[in-house]
Amino acid sequence: MWQANMLTIRPEQTDDYEAITEVNLAVFDGETEARLVENLRKTSAFIPELSLVAVLDGRVVGHILLSIVHIARDSERIPVISLAPMAVLPVHQNQGIGSLLVRAGLEKCRELGHSVVVLVGHPNYYPRFGFTPAGAQGLRLPFETPDEAFMVCELKPRALDGISGEIVYPPEFSEEP
Repeated sequence: MWQANMLTIRPEQTDDYEAITEVNLAVFDGETEARLVENLRKTSAFIPELSLVAVLDGRVVGHILLSIVHIARDSERIPVISLAPMAVLPVHQNQGIGSLLVRAGLEKCRELGHSVVVLVGHPNYYPRFGFTPAGAQGLRLPFETPDEAFMVCELKPRALDGISGEIVYPPEFSEEP
């Protein structure tokens, strides 16, 4: 658990589910991200310690989910972590809460022994946390997205040495609302 002033970052609890849904609905257009979180909780890709909430004055104001995806290389599937989604209530954005969630999530990944995190996100936001273009590392997505938006962070130096391939997401990532 991480705490500063009245903000706490901790793993989600069952009582947080509704608030997490509300955060995602407030930030993203439609229900896709909120439904993704709900659906991933029911899969082996979900790691409870990597679903973190930011709580301010007793209220969930942000959430980040990091879950297992795979790099498909020949007949091998290499597990890595995907950061998706990350959201902070609009009224609390631009106050550093998102940055704290990302840093706490990456640190927890390190503690749990994970070495690679991928994401599709804002190319001006995530490099500050060590994310670089994933295509330059030989990684590909199964869908179209701008090259600069697909990023990777090696939590252990040289974790991707000799590894390239396409990211395979659980079916929950492609389910339509």
